Amino acid sequence: MLWVKALHIIFVTSWFAGLFYLPRLFVNHAMVTDAATQERLSLMEHKLYRFMLPLSLLALVFGLWLWMGYGITGGWLHAKLLLVAGLIGYHLYCGKLMRAFKAGKNSHSHVWYRWFNEAPVFILFAVIILVVVKPF
Repeated sequence: MLWVKALHIIFVTSWFAGLFYLPRLFVNHAMVTDAATQERLSLMEHKLYRFMLPLSLLALVFGLWLWMGYGITGGWLHAKLLLVAGLIGYHLYCGKLMRAFKAGKNSHSHVWYRWFNEAPVFILFAVIILVVVKPF
């Protein structure tokens, strides 16, 4: 089970790297006006998002394996699973934002994306505290 735990941590960390970087690309994308740079950023966003999908799925698979293997229970786990569901929603919303940029229909400012970029940081803090401290 330690291999499963290690792989879960590796894929969660990798997924979070993408969730931290993709909105930073959105910040830059919202600030530029020339077509060549917009196209380059769209391509980078698409490639990153496409790479993040298997990372997220593997993180979820290994997390589920841990849950079933250890029979983990407790209120902290319910809170963690709620945060993971929120993270999945955030990931999917990033895909929607990426498609809006590609279609030239972005409706948010670079400042909005700077704030949007902070959400996964708070989720990461909360999940780590829940898993390590198990406050309830």
